[in-house]
Amino acid sequence: MTDALIIDLYTEITCPWCLVGQFRLDKVLAERFPHLAVDIHHHPVLLLAGVPAAGLYIPDLLRSRYGITDPKVAFARPEGEARASGLKLDLSRQLWAYATQPAHALILAARERGTQHRLAVAITEAYFLDAMNIGDADVLAGIAADHGFERTEARAVAVDPIQHKRVEEEAARSAAAGVRSVPHFIFGGRAAINGGRSEDEIALHIQDAARARVNQRQSIGR
Repeated sequence: MTDALIIDLYTEITCPWCLVGQFRLDKVLAERFPHLAVDIHHHPVLLLAGVPAAGLYIPDLLRSRYGITDPKVAFARPEGEARASGLKLDLSRQLWAYATQPAHALILAARERGTQHRLAVAITEAYFLDAMNIGDADVLAGIAADHGFERTEARAVAVDPIQHKRVEEEAARSAAAGVRSVPHFIFGGRAAINGGRSEDEIALHIQDAARARVNQRQSIGR
């Protein structure tokens, strides 16, 4: 989509705010900009290093890292924001954090197939809404099979240490570019916002980026 507005989206799959941000972005685009051509580029951010194959139990993680003894305290705000946008989210359904390098590897590979955003959303929703283990290569292969991959091919990408290294290198570039919190949006290579932004804020930045793109074209055409 060479004529599309490029939206760079930096996310971590196991971050609930990223689920909300992706949902709001899609909702805003569908409801307020139905005729705007966009191309969403996904970039990996790794929030938890060295997650074991069995995963990390989130209540233990919240207690050790943030001193939160009741997970509902941490869950309340993202759940409320999700509901405000029409997304039913119950974070108590998914109490395990898994390594995300395999999933990010597939999302990066999906770029050339034109299915990157749809696959990223599908994996994130499978994790949060269906409580699936997105660190498992077979689970990921099943999801990717609906987004341009053969199962055996997807599984090979998900388990490939070279692809994991690619993810880690991309995540390092994200950090070097100043991405500190997720989701992080860059609209048209210009304005950047991050965190749990409202639908109105996202819409305003899309509108500004689209207008700037039109003005730039008109300036070049003179």
